[in-house]
Amino acid sequence: MKRKRILLGLVVIVGLLAFFFILLFVIGHYVSGSGSRQFAFGDKIAVVEIRGLITQSQGIIEELHQLDADEGVKAIILRIDSPGGGVGPSQEIYREVLKIKSNKKKKVITSMGSVAASGGYYIASASDLIVANPGTITGSIGVLMEFTNIEELFRKIGIKGVVLKSGEHKDIGSPFREMTPEEKRLIQSVIDNVHQQFIQAVADGRKMDRLKVAQVADGRILTGEQAKQLGLVDQLGNLQDTIDTAAKMVGIEGKPLVLYPKKKFSLLELLVEGITEAILKTLSEKGVQLNYRLHP
Repeated sequence: MKRKRILLGLVVIVGLLAFFFILLFVIGHYVSGSGSRQFAFGDKIAVVEIRGLITQSQGIIEELHQLDADEGVKAIILRIDSPGGGVGPSQEIYREVLKIKSNKKKKVITSMGSVAASGGYYIASASDLIVANPGTITGSIGVLMEFTNIEELFRKIGIKGVVLKSGEHKDIGSPFREMTPEEKRLIQSVIDNVHQQFIQAVADGRKMDRLKVAQVADGRILTGEQAKQLGLVDQLGNLQDTIDTAAKMVGIEGKPLVLYPKKKFSLLELLVEGITEAILKTLSEKGVQLNYRLHP
């Protein structure tokens, strides 16, 4: 009899826990984010946030696809607060913004926060209009690749690294030895090529003369005010100013209905995302990938 009561108690506890997690899922899915976007009617302006180090593009691209398919969304605001990140993710998001623009059904406007530099500016340059705060840190049009050499440290503590490779340059950038002049030349050629891609992307997105972009594409940072003087930014203002401008651009009268990004309720999702970003950030700082980002 006592055993049955214990089992019954365990079943009740498991049931309550299951109900709790299901309730959290429902709240996260329908009350915030995508749910609120689904049940909003009329002409809308949607805000897509690009924050922190840009390490992946999938989530942003999926969000852009959903908004592009929503006929009620007349304008998309990219709220960028990022020092940049990986070349690949930045280029992928840039391309999706260009696709939305090419359909000519929606306007894409960028609102810069405290920082929208390097890869953050790369993405912004694809939009129809860029609005920055006067003190926004932006620009930093350049490419960064970092390597760490611990050869001397290993020698002092008596550790010797052994590398087996299939080709002469397979261990290029190895932390166990100094890079050869030929290897430095090869890496520099890759960086220069990606840098030229960056310059061309800005020139195409902003419809600027390529040589004019190249003149400031030396990695320098700029304030929003300086960037406006150079033609890299269109207007000065905050997020609300950007919303008002977007409403005028698409012909929305009165106060527009603004859709903000969903809030994350899943602790597991937040944990996985945090761990992934930390790993990718570590790899990035060790020079494993090319970066469009501010140097700390």
